[in-house]
Parts: sequence; structure tokens; C-alpha cells
Amino acid sequence: MYFDLGEQEEKCIIEEVPDNTLVTGYFLLEPWDTNAVTHSPHLGVTVKVQDPNYEIVMSKRFSKYGKFTFTSHASGQHFLCFQTNSTRFSVFAGERLRLHLDIQMGEHSIDRNADKTKDNMEILEYSLSHLRDQMMYITKQQEYQREKEETFRQISEDTNGKVLWWAVIQTFILLSVGFWQMKKLKEFFIAKKLV
Repeated sequence: MYFDLGEQEEKCIIEEVPDNTLVTGYFLLEPWDTNAVTHSPHLGVTVKVQDPNYEIVMSKRFSKYGKFTFTSHASGQHFLCFQTNSTRFSVFAGERLRLHLDIQMGEHSIDRNADKTKDNMEILEYSLSHLRDQMMYITKQQEYQREKEETFRQISEDTNGKVLWWAVIQTFILLSVGFWQMKKLKEFFIAKKLV
């Protein structure tokens, strides 16, 4: 994916990440118009990652392209923020940039050049390790979704119980007022009939 990023501007994306999951991100910063002359040839990117408790997990400066990794310590929404580290005054910093971003969760990249020199058994062992990591990531993701579903179900049941009791109370009040009015109207008509 890619998105528009102004010079000296910060943009954040939100990723749902289970706990104890390795997250790897690759990015490339380039001018929005590739044919235009850039005024900031030494632009780079500052990457900041916050966990669901708004604690900073990682904050690092990179050049125009790079790779960042972090391991989540809590499950939930993680905020990945990107900001250009331009040194120009904000009055002159109006260049529009494009940030290409690829985020992979629970994966370890396979270096095929290193595997070419090894025998087939090591390649198979590495592939099995990669599959095991993927299965662990899927299991953690399912557990996280079950926790969210259980929380949602509990909130729904609590809300439905409160709505039911409110309806019972309203019905009781309505019937009480109805019986009271019928009694008073009966007394009123009896009093009018006697007069």
C-alpha cells in the first residue's frame, strides 16, 4: 500500500496485532511526482510504534527506504506513525511525498540466496520453521479474535438484560397507572351519577 505524506507531516496507521507477534515493515519514500525535481534530496523517515497502552515500542530514524521490526507485548491496536525528517523551515516545506509500505506479521523472510548454498535438508528445516511460525501466528490471531468476541458477547448480554428490565419496569408502571386511573374514573362517575 502507499499513501500521501507531506514534508514534516506525520501520519499514523492502525494495525490489529496479537501479543508476542513479530511485525516487519518495509517502506520506501519517494516524491509524489517522480518527474519533478526534489528540493530535499536527503529526506528520511522517522518510524514510531505505540502499543494499545500508548507506550512507545519503537522510535527510529531511517533513510528513504528501510526495514523495521518489533515484537508486540500486548494484543490490540498498534499505532504505526511515519514522519519525514526534513530540515527545511515549515514555510518552505511543502513537498508532497509518497510512502510505500509493506507490513508482514508473524513472518520471517526467506533469504533464497543463502539457501542456494545449503543442502536440501537445511532448506526443508528452515521452511518447516517458517510454517511453524505462521501456524503460531494464526493460533494467536484466533485466540485474540475469541477474546474480542467474548467481550462483545458479554457487553451484548448485559445490554439486553438492562433493556429487558427497563421494559418490565415500564410495563409495571403503565399497568399501575391504568388501574389507578380506572379506580379514580369509576369513583368520579359514581360521584357524578349521585349528583
